[in-house]
Amino acid sequence: MNKRVLLIIGGGIAAYKSLFLIRELARRGVQSRVIITKGGTEFVTPLSAGALSGDKVFTDLFDLTDEAEMGHIELSRAADLVVVAPATADLLAKAAHGIANDLATTTLMATDKRVLFAPAMNVRMWEAASTQRNVQQLLDDGAYFIGPDAGDMACGEFGPGRMAEPPVIADHILGLLQGDTSLDGLRAPKPLKGRHMLITAGPTREPIDPVRYLSNHSSGKQGYAIAAALSGLGAKVTLVSGPVNLQPPEGVDCVRIETAREMLAACEAALPADCFISVAAVADWRPKACGDKKIKKDKDGIPPLNLTENPDILRTLSKAENRPQLVIGFAAETNDVINHAKAKRAKKKCDWIVANDVSGDVMGGDHNEMILVTPDGETTWPRQSKTGAARQLALKIAQALL
Repeated sequence: MNKRVLLIIGGGIAAYKSLFLIRELARRGVQSRVIITKGGTEFVTPLSAGALSGDKVFTDLFDLTDEAEMGHIELSRAADLVVVAPATADLLAKAAHGIANDLATTTLMATDKRVLFAPAMNVRMWEAASTQRNVQQLLDDGAYFIGPDAGDMACGEFGPGRMAEPPVIADHILGLLQGDTSLDGLRAPKPLKGRHMLITAGPTREPIDPVRYLSNHSSGKQGYAIAAALSGLGAKVTLVSGPVNLQPPEGVDCVRIETAREMLAACEAALPADCFISVAAVADWRPKACGDKKIKKDKDGIPPLNLTENPDILRTLSKAENRPQLVIGFAAETNDVINHAKAKRAKKKCDWIVANDVSGDVMGGDHNEMILVTPDGETTWPRQSKTGAARQLALKIAQALL
């Protein structure tokens, strides 16, 4: 994923969980740089955090070497997301009121990125009116929150106050990192506010028997990136997703499906929409019948696999009575890309086709080169990250819907 978070570890017993969070993020391809507060060092050591993150751990605002290089500024800007875990009542209060009296709180003040807080504290402290006011202020300022969970406390009480578990926090972080996590993005104009975008992403799975299915190599990365980009422009986004190993972007309504027929039903249920973007790699065929038991090898050889055609989701929505204003298809081709894309646009009766050559590493990779085919001609966009390509397409959609 090539993303980096700045993890601030506060002074609470849940600090030990942050070590597991560092490892969990690394396992998913996300690097961590770590700041530990003075209180946090009473629970975990910089040596432990550094060994897991593979990077220097920061603790002191007045470190001569670090601050000669404006360390708190560099730390706050180099990450894609700032995560505070555990977020103690003290850290929440200081962040909400702009108090900057140590490295952690100074970094929070200096960052140009949004902040995810994972609170952990005694149940009475969490429910205190002052804490709830601070949480609301931080939400109003654009912060994210995950947890706290309810359960037994280290102090012996029971209730909300336990820090969310590291895998759950990691899931949430990956979802956030698919979108724009900058404060500038938060404050930017929202040209798609009030608009509804419907997107399909990922593959479909067409069952042969209870353990086998027909599918393809689609990772869903491009569709998820487009959903995040449109949400960042203020749109209400419904993402109909096949089975992928991705977390839905923050603020996106995700409908999980398996088969092409389920995908079509979910899309029709989500209408009306202002724009439909058919990014999913839908299986063209499915077995006519799915056995209720696993097919066994037979002495007569390979059993016949009789196929039937799946519904054409893009063409169906292009001809729908409540057709979206803008209908966009994707054409994944391995040769003669532009001619195939033009033919598909005419056949499917859609407005635009986004064509790409998938003979390389596009399916499953992190980069894409899009060719936009419209009634006015073709435009080739440069090879770029799928996130960058998604933002470029989202801006083009916003322009078209103005």
